[in-house]
Amino acid sequence: MSETERLEIQCPGDDWCPITATATLIGKKWHPVIIHRLLVNGPSGFNELQDEVDGISSKVLSESLDDLEAKGLLDREVIEEKPIRVSYSLTETGESLETVVLALAEWGDEHLEAGTEATP
Repeated sequence: MSETERLEIQCPGDDWCPITATATLIGKKWHPVIIHRLLVNGPSGFNELQDEVDGISSKVLSESLDDLEAKGLLDREVIEEKPIRVSYSLTETGESLETVVLALAEWGDEHLEAGTEATP
C-alpha cells in the first residue's frame, strides 16, 4: 500500500498503536461481519447485506456502512437503473483486512462454543 493510501490514525507512537487503531476501525459489533460478507460475496446491495447479516436492523446497517465508507474501507456506488439502487464493495484497504477477519473467524471456531457468550 502506498503512502497516499494509508489511513491516518491518531495515537501515541507506542508499539501497540497499530493494534488499537485497527481495533478501532473494525471494532464495532457489525463491522467485521459486514467486511466478511463483502469478502465472501463481493459487491452487494443494501437488502442483500441485510439478508446476509442476520439480526442487524436497517438503521444499524446504514450507520455501519456509512462509518466503513468514511473510514475508507468500502465504496458506495449508486447504480442509475430503475429503480435506482446502491452497491457496496470493499476498497483495496478493506480487502486487505481479509487475513485479519479470517483470523478472527478461525480463532472463534477454535475457542468459542456455539450458544455461549464470550465474557470479557
